[in-house]
Amino acid sequence: MKALVLPKLGGWQDLVVTDVPVPEIQRPDEVRVRVHTAGINHLDLFILGGLPGIEYTFPHIVGSDAAGTIESVGSAVTDWAVGDRVMMNPGIGCNACGLCAADQQPLCRDYHLLGEHVPGTIGEFVVVPQGNLARVPDDMPWSQAAGFSLAALTAWRMMTGRARVRAGETVLIWGIGGGVAQACTRIARLLGATSIVTSSSDEKLERARALGADHLLNHVTTDVPRAVRAITEGRNADVVIDNVGEATWQKSLRALGRGGRLVTCGGTTGPMVTTDVRKLFWYQWDLMGSTMGGDREYQEVARHAAEGRLWPVVDSVVPLSEGREAFRRMADGAQFGKLVIEVAA
Repeated sequence: MKALVLPKLGGWQDLVVTDVPVPEIQRPDEVRVRVHTAGINHLDLFILGGLPGIEYTFPHIVGSDAAGTIESVGSAVTDWAVGDRVMMNPGIGCNACGLCAADQQPLCRDYHLLGEHVPGTIGEFVVVPQGNLARVPDDMPWSQAAGFSLAALTAWRMMTGRARVRAGETVLIWGIGGGVAQACTRIARLLGATSIVTSSSDEKLERARALGADHLLNHVTTDVPRAVRAITEGRNADVVIDNVGEATWQKSLRALGRGGRLVTCGGTTGPMVTTDVRKLFWYQWDLMGSTMGGDREYQEVARHAAEGRLWPVVDSVVPLSEGREAFRRMADGAQFGKLVIEVAA
């Protein structure tokens, strides 16, 4: 089959489309999906240079998000049939331990992500457990189905499972051009919270209005913590969503109110941050990490998709032959929304 692969550790320039073996169903609860579209995320960009503790088998198929139709099923599959339109949760646990039973798959010792720990989604076929699938709503285009799962699931866990955002609270969300930030903004509106979003681009900020953003801040030309204090009349944000890392961490803490919760799912500008522990205990902050989400959480966000909510914004769609250009656009930070690769028309 044709796939977008990384032949060696490097950058987006090293990605190539080549022939690789079709993946086989190995377990009775697995299904093989014929991929129509695949979405890329910042995670996929970081993987290109290698991540600590992960060893790849080259050529390595990249990509974590995908949508397509079921091509074949294992002998124990009961919930799905050949031809079903599906999208998938990229995170796979062992589904045998207590953590998986408690819907805490991301904490499973055997947890792995498509495209990171195992071959990814940007190929003609991918094999996943049946519990990782959700139906694509009949009226959802393939492009939006491809970009839905990772960002929506990550945002849902951050906002509801970790930060437990409540109606009437104020949430500061950095970097509205990205899929997770956009999903968090929509979830804030869904939960009845006020959102303050940032970007270095005034054009992206204006587009964020359509997502339900309440306040727009250019983080290059604006002192974000001071602006947050003004918007909240001195209380600061109840919740800060920060996946930027080193470049924004101190500003995030300055914008965080007493008893506030900061949730992070990444560090696009660097992984090492510092915190004044005196402020941490004096203001009684909760600083939390979050990764992906469990299978039941995925079914919850899929239910919202079925009801027409939380659909992603799609920045652009390119054919598989131009997949490398989608990675280049992400590396440049030019996108607003999901970058999608059409694997099969």
